Amino acid sequence: MKKIFSIIGRFLKNHPIIAHLIYITITGFIVMWITLIWLEHWTGHGDFREVPDIKGLSYNEAATVLAASDLQAVLSDSVFNTKVTPGQVVEQIPKAGSKVKPERAVYVIINAYSPRTVTVPNMTDISLRQARSIIEGLGIKNIRVVEVPSEYKGLVMAVKYNGLPLSSGMRIPITAAITIEVGKGIEQCDSTIIETTNEEVESGDDLGLF
Repeated sequence: MKKIFSIIGRFLKNHPIIAHLIYITITGFIVMWITLIWLEHWTGHGDFREVPDIKGLSYNEAATVLAASDLQAVLSDSVFNTKVTPGQVVEQIPKAGSKVKPERAVYVIINAYSPRTVTVPNMTDISLRQARSIIEGLGIKNIRVVEVPSEYKGLVMAVKYNGLPLSSGMRIPITAAITIEVGKGIEQCDSTIIETTNEEVESGDDLGLF
């Protein structure tokens, strides 16, 4: 064994360039090995948490459950559903059962305490088709059309919510029941309801999301 080391030592001494290349290679492997060990420790490789099921809980309850698993609750959005308790978690990302790193954010969507509101544009002196398209585009589905006396047949005379005319810039809930008053023309006199929707939608309060 001593003879082998002696031969290697003489070889490296007689070939300094090759010796330096060998030293650099060995040093590189050592540095890489130490770096990989450090990265594995720093990133927590192999250390995972299972995301608990928080659907049906309130936001505060969900945050407590996630904190117990070393995860963070982040409110990302809200929806409005009359069949679900206000403030209840209706969706979570990542899904329950997912494997994630500790302190990972879990994004939750809750049921809002009141319906979303929208801003109403000017909808008078336009056609019924245009007015309906605008209202439906805002997300409002409960629409009733009523003909009223006017010489301008098919022209929108007023748009009302809870019996009061809507003006440009007003905010109403998307669950509102809207009445469009449209001119019937000079040959007809009596006001007549010509179209309704059968959708049952709550009117809601003119509030924010929560």
